[in-house]
Amino acid sequence: MSYRALWRNRNFRLLFTASIGTNMGDGVLAVALPWFATLLTRDPFLIGLVAMARALPWLIFGLPMGVITDRHDRRRLILFADGLRLILVLALGLLALVAVPGTGAVLTLAGLAFLLGSAEVLRDNTAQSILPLVVEPDQLERANGQMWSAEELTGRFIGPPLAGLLIGLSLATPFGFFSAMMLISLIFVTMLRLRPAPPPPDSAFVDALKEGLRYLFSRPELRRLAMVLGLFNFLYYMTVTVLVLYAQDILGLGALGYGALLSGQAIGGLLGSLLGPGLIIRLGTRRSLLVGMFGFVLTCAAMALGAPLWVIAPLFITEGLTSMLWNIVTVSYRQRTIPAEMFGRVNSAYRFFGSGMMPLGALAGGTLVSVAASMGPASLQLPFGLAAIGGLGMILYSARYLRIS
Repeated sequence: MSYRALWRNRNFRLLFTASIGTNMGDGVLAVALPWFATLLTRDPFLIGLVAMARALPWLIFGLPMGVITDRHDRRRLILFADGLRLILVLALGLLALVAVPGTGAVLTLAGLAFLLGSAEVLRDNTAQSILPLVVEPDQLERANGQMWSAEELTGRFIGPPLAGLLIGLSLATPFGFFSAMMLISLIFVTMLRLRPAPPPPDSAFVDALKEGLRYLFSRPELRRLAMVLGLFNFLYYMTVTVLVLYAQDILGLGALGYGALLSGQAIGGLLGSLLGPGLIIRLGTRRSLLVGMFGFVLTCAAMALGAPLWVIAPLFITEGLTSMLWNIVTVSYRQRTIPAEMFGRVNSAYRFFGSGMMPLGALAGGTLVSVAASMGPASLQLPFGLAAIGGLGMILYSARYLRIS
């Protein structure tokens, strides 16, 4: 199926346009939220607490959200989640206007981040469940590639440096911008007309949840993918939690420079989303998965050794490209192999193990740097060293045990 046929699909065009709005807002928030935390405190543990709070809902709500996705209209669920995110980000903007630095303000920020993350769990799980109702099975790689392209271009290339500019105007401005992007998304999702979804499970809520877990654990490759993703997300969040402090204290970057550094990942991710389907065909799915993990390990190793910015910046581009191969392969594999009537439950079980490790990694990163504070700025390099070693172990495990096609 050609790209032209894909773009003739009205519902895909609407979904794609809505994703531009949400991803642009997410890209701005990716810089504004941790930067806000560093203005309220310099304690790595408290900064890690904010990151953990936003990721914690994956551990708490990841499983039940999948059952909810299978039982309710998926378009309405996205509208509800994005409407809730709109309200919460407006509250963040208000907090930015009135907050006084200190522990109380940080805990308030963490509470809002937790609620925002809860809405994101519902939104993200439902969005992946919608795509198979919009495009044909043989269009999934191309559709996912296009969706990832939009996410990389708007959310990770344009959004982060734009956040730096908006922060320069006022700390509340990025949150106002995010609110506007949510409104755009809500308008286009309202216009969606999906194919009929499979009938909801007739089993009780807890039984339906168990069905998703049983399916995941009965498929060895799917189970192994979830476990590898979980460990990598632990390592990733252990580093990304303190990345804002690393950028400030070791690389000497301001808000604009930090946003530009994150955009480097987006440049690579955009290339990966465009070139990924072709590269996956040439490399094969298994090799693509291994290459997808290697960029992260290489970047962490360089940061652990205190490499200069001119070395780290290109590695961020490489990491963005390689990680996109992992994303395209694993998302398309799940969408193709999981039955449509069970997708919400099984996908949420997969992401419970894959994403549920994120808050633990965030807490570990902040705690590690806080405990090692006597080392000075060098303490910020420790999480990256551990992530490089752990990531290499995951690559070796995957080379031996992962077999998907």
